[in-house]
Amino acid sequence: MSAETSRLPLVLVAACALVDADGRVLIAQRPEGKQMAGLWEFPGGKVEPGETPEATIIRELAEELGVTTWASCLAPLTFASHSYDDFHLFMPLYVCRRFDGTARGLEGQAVKWVRPRALRDYPMPAADEPLIPFLIDLL
Repeated sequence: MSAETSRLPLVLVAACALVDADGRVLIAQRPEGKQMAGLWEFPGGKVEPGETPEATIIRELAEELGVTTWASCLAPLTFASHSYDDFHLFMPLYVCRRFDGTARGLEGQAVKWVRPRALRDYPMPAADEPLIPFLIDLL
């Protein structure tokens, strides 16, 4: 890592691999007008000051997908650490198999349930791609 890279602002984002009873993972497409629009990603979002990654996931799943879950249902799996041009992203990925509600895109985003081996068929942000093998191994 160069000295220049180490000076990038650090952004903490928590992500969740929501897994249904058939072993499929939910991904959401970033809507037009947002950075990286059109790419598919695991649901989640920026960790707000004073918020835990688990609280972020619980909040984001409710806001973005209409799904309710609990911290006891979130299992840490792995993380991504990736430098973009203007920030460095650190993103823990949790797995959630227990939740209430039917996931739907409440912010206009498309959502799909995908088999882990098919995740590579969907264009994703560079930070998300290294997470796929962990999901394939797990599921």
